[in-house]
Amino acid sequence: MKEAKYYIISAFFKYILINIFIFIGLIWLSQVLRILELQYSISNQIFDVVKTTSLVLPSFINPLMPFLILLGSFFANYKFNSNNEIVILKQYLNIRQISNLLVTLMFVIFVFYFVNNEYFSTKMYHKYKVEELDIRNNLKLGTPSQNEFHIDNELSIFFESQENDIFYNVEAVIYKEGQFIKSRSAIIETSKKNFNLVFNLGERLLLNSSEKSKTNFDKFTYSIENNDIEELLMDKEHYNTIELINQENREFTNHGHNRIYQYILTIITIYLSFKIIFLYEPKKNLIKKFGVILIILLIVQILNSYSIYIMNNSDIIIIYYYLFNFIVLSFYLGFINKYIK
Repeated sequence: MKEAKYYIISAFFKYILINIFIFIGLIWLSQVLRILELQYSISNQIFDVVKTTSLVLPSFINPLMPFLILLGSFFANYKFNSNNEIVILKQYLNIRQISNLLVTLMFVIFVFYFVNNEYFSTKMYHKYKVEELDIRNNLKLGTPSQNEFHIDNELSIFFESQENDIFYNVEAVIYKEGQFIKSRSAIIETSKKNFNLVFNLGERLLLNSSEKSKTNFDKFTYSIENNDIEELLMDKEHYNTIELINQENREFTNHGHNRIYQYILTIITIYLSFKIIFLYEPKKNLIKKFGVILIILLIVQILNSYSIYIMNNSDIIIIYYYLFNFIVLSFYLGFINKYIK
């Protein structure tokens, strides 16, 4: 009996994890390409981009969770049906044991989903946005290569070595002001609207029509104004559900109510997925049924997205959102429950 329970649980979670790795892996790749945009220097930034985009992966699990749960149950059921194990498992487990197993699965999956949604993904998402912003701004500035660093129509920097974004034994030419700089080290800093090049311990030669001079300095900062620098904006994924609902922005508040809806949908989907695991059907009927169930779930999510869109663009009170989706979820539960009997 214990072996049968362990077998069902391990098969179910195995296929959920496989689906998570496949879908999240594809999303991860798309995020890497989105940041790089294929036009910047990949060789110098690829490690930072891969590391940074990994921080956003927990956020992508949340909207996919109902689909991942269903797919996990489909694969587990198909495996059990292929080996005629459904009948054997039902002989080993009575109704009470199956109910206990269902409650255990629902609890474990929901706790993971809740903790990831409310805490882990929000923390990681904030770190991701900060690091992504830094990478994007650095990519816009450019990347050093072959001990040279050029910013079009602004300056050129030549250096002997580089370590942790610090250039050593630097020689620089600032075109607009006719400046020649030689310093022991230099570093690039990003402020709100500027790129600041900070030179340390060196000398500056100024040759232009208005001034000719030579000075020594301990620290010299040259600023380049850049209106394309991106700033960190707090979007919906930065907040947990309670924080979203308490926001003044209507879209944020509605997104918080959408998360509550997603919790309810996930609980219903876990329940239905457990029934799907024990569905005994000829193989030729299984694929058809799996396809219909996935389409129904997709329609449910589309209807929810449309209702959120209406809420964001009208003065409809939130109670109508819940009433509408209560009807949709009732249909989802009733139809699938009857369809897989």
